[in-house]
Amino acid sequence: MLSSQVRWLRDVISPTQVGELAAFKEIKVTRVPSSSLCLLCKGGRMLCSKPHCPIIAKAQSLARSSLRITSPHIEGSTPPSVFVGRIGYPKVYIGPMVPPYRGDTEILDTPELWLGKEIQDIIDYRFALIRGKVRASVYDVQSGGRLLDSLQELAMGKRPVDAEVTLTRVPHKVITLSGETQPFGPSAPLKSFTASEVSVDHRIEDAFYDRDLKAANAVTELYEDDVLVTRIQRAFSLGMFGTAKRRKLVPTRWSITAVDSILSQELINRIKQHDTIDEYRVCSFTHLDNRFVAVLMPERWSFEWIEAWFPGTTWNPDEQASAPAMMGDWEPYEGRTTYPDVGGCYYACRLAVAEQLNRERRQASALVLREIHPGYILPVGVWNVRESIRQTMKGEPQKFDNLQAALNHAMMKLTIPLKKWIETSELLKRALFQRKLTEFAA
Repeated sequence: MLSSQVRWLRDVISPTQVGELAAFKEIKVTRVPSSSLCLLCKGGRMLCSKPHCPIIAKAQSLARSSLRITSPHIEGSTPPSVFVGRIGYPKVYIGPMVPPYRGDTEILDTPELWLGKEIQDIIDYRFALIRGKVRASVYDVQSGGRLLDSLQELAMGKRPVDAEVTLTRVPHKVITLSGETQPFGPSAPLKSFTASEVSVDHRIEDAFYDRDLKAANAVTELYEDDVLVTRIQRAFSLGMFGTAKRRKLVPTRWSITAVDSILSQELINRIKQHDTIDEYRVCSFTHLDNRFVAVLMPERWSFEWIEAWFPGTTWNPDEQASAPAMMGDWEPYEGRTTYPDVGGCYYACRLAVAEQLNRERRQASALVLREIHPGYILPVGVWNVRESIRQTMKGEPQKFDNLQAALNHAMMKLTIPLKKWIETSELLKRALFQRKLTEFAA
């Protein structure tokens, strides 16, 4: 006898396609690999074996700024902003980021303020920040040093700080892009750096001077004390948390994912103690030509993130491609033990979903879908996912009595057919084709 889900699917897609999808029901799929190396690589792994990512090089040509940089001496108000690189680990570049003007520059390095801004606005914010950089060992946190001490003090700042940077040369006007971090602007080797007195955030300062507090606990306590996630990430990257002997520098892109992972896992542990939601819910949001749809199911916690890059977008550059490049990762109730191939967006999304469920003191199985359309001309970092999904989850959800109705509504917000999402989604395969013990009991 056909299940109600399969009968419904035959009304939505062809009987042959139903059979093809049902054949997946016994397969343990953690992801559906993309046909595009770009989607797997996202400019960070050089899977194409080229010395420089041609996609990022092309994207850089789209970045324009009227900012004139004619001197290696920069005076301005840092947001405050610092960075820790990853190339050459454990010997990495570190340094401050300073714009060539003074004033309230907080927005230049605070992604929580960027929702609703256009991509060009974000590029302009980042292009204005000039990076001075010097090599340092990630273990230099143990002994400190004048520059590192200054950067850590900056990371405790709660408002912009006047600073002066002298570089060894005039920086080249280029912009650096990645799938995880917000873009980085021009850079050059650092000769000297000075800053005025910093007005510190005592919440971060207290965590910094507590040498017995574990890093994960410091991150969680600061989050619960309403410190912005990006400020926690900034301090985390400079090795400011953790027990004394275990502190070290963490590359900025790694610190972003680490903090999202720590916080979301803490919230997941909490929501697992609560009852499930009572209905199926669908929430949606559109930002920067990205379409986000979250489907919450009245089940124990599980989570899946799937993104689809349309032809002509950054990580699916072939404009003649016949279909979007799709990739996803998921976790069951027990969680996952490997890093998701889809990257840091997974944890950024997971955090935003867990935040909302924790506020409600409920748990659910969460499927989050993202379509990236050609208007998304440059990747701007995982903050876009975190803040967009936060906004998605804050919206009034549409509620349904069954999965079929919920998916029908979700597909109205997206352009990719349901069949393609099911092919890529482990949670949908399980929900549609696996029978539960409670059915047999009934």
